[in-house]
Amino acid sequence: MTTPIPIPLWLLILMVLFAAVTFASHFLFPSVRWFFRRRAERVVARVNARLTKPIEPFKLVRRYDTIQRLVYDPEVIKAINDYARSEGVREDVAFEKARRYAGEIVPSFSATAYFSFGMRAAKWLSKFLYRLRVGQFNRAEYEAIDPDATLIFVMNHRSNMDYVLVTHLVSRASALSYAVGEWARVWPLSGMIKMLGGYFIRRKSRRQSGGGELYRKVLARYVQMATQNGVTQAVFPEGGLSLTGALAKPRLGILSYIIDDFDPDGRDVVFVPVALNYDRVLEDRFLIKADQSGVRRFRPPFWTVVGGVCGYLWARVCRKMTTFGTANVSFGHPMSLRDYAQAHSGAAEDVGRELMSRIAGVIPLLPVPLVSRAILDGALSEADIAEHIDKTLSNLPETVRPPRRTAQSITEDGLAILRRRKIIGGTDEVELIETETPVLTYYASSIAHHFEA
Repeated sequence: MTTPIPIPLWLLILMVLFAAVTFASHFLFPSVRWFFRRRAERVVARVNARLTKPIEPFKLVRRYDTIQRLVYDPEVIKAINDYARSEGVREDVAFEKARRYAGEIVPSFSATAYFSFGMRAAKWLSKFLYRLRVGQFNRAEYEAIDPDATLIFVMNHRSNMDYVLVTHLVSRASALSYAVGEWARVWPLSGMIKMLGGYFIRRKSRRQSGGGELYRKVLARYVQMATQNGVTQAVFPEGGLSLTGALAKPRLGILSYIIDDFDPDGRDVVFVPVALNYDRVLEDRFLIKADQSGVRRFRPPFWTVVGGVCGYLWARVCRKMTTFGTANVSFGHPMSLRDYAQAHSGAAEDVGRELMSRIAGVIPLLPVPLVSRAILDGALSEADIAEHIDKTLSNLPETVRPPRRTAQSITEDGLAILRRRKIIGGTDEVELIETETPVLTYYASSIAHHFEA
């Protein structure tokens, strides 16, 4: 029994490797998982103590379990069977396709990543790039919202900074879950977004043959499950970034999933209209180019991004500028889906129009859009621009809140930003640069609906 047995070196190495794997899988990994799980639970307990709306248990369920629950949902199983019949494939093949879709969509939310890293990064980046302001906000209306209701923040989409700004502003209320487009499905950004609660959607799923219907059913059921379980979400009804600066008509994809599954006798859904506007949209030139070309592809070249970042940092170091200007976020009147459905048809189209109307009503009036509008109307001196803005603000509809600043202050700020970016020339008199006129139009369009009457 104690007699030594000679064995080949390769066999000894193989035995040690198998022993190490067995030890890790049965003792080490479970202990490590338990340690991080306990730490995450303590983080969630601390965070929930200060949040207005605590993190929902649905977001804390293991990602694997959520995927299993999603692919075995009766409606998804029916869609899998329909796909298998229509495409002439085996049901197990169709099932694996649905599982792959679920794996793309379901996030792996980490409270530690969201509140330890994501929230701090959003706050720092927001204040580093912009003078962040909160415009219209009626605290009493929001305190009156049913605490058990599912909150859906419905926002206009001006920039990819929208995610960052709203994440920072509502971080004391709840943890948001975003629907994120395919632009962010790149490593390592995709993993970070999933940890922060974002879920990916394929914008072009309608163009897919066969699999499009299956994909949309998997996506719809995930959104509906999250809504039924009270997950706070953020939705962009326009479906993508505005190419013209103006509000676009709503695309009712995710909104229709929520509305079609709504049960008036169950948990209420409250839509919170959020309107964002900027003195400078980081992607403005790419968006304008996409609008002019008709090709909705505006991923900037890598070196262009690097050059822009380095240029901004150098300007900050040299104190030639501080921020890109003001970014303003305003909150409109919340809309209870239960109350709205009782008074109206409750159809997705009607809800979408009403929400976009509420967003449009609180779009902030900022210096660059106001100055751009004045210049396009023919005001070329500082005095004429200030007079134009003063007249504009005095004729605003009663439902639109004017800026707190004077027309002169708004004029000086807007002109300084436009001259720094070389969108206009001149010192005393404004010199229009013909090639930059689309940029002025882009910013003026963001507030044009306030003055249509």
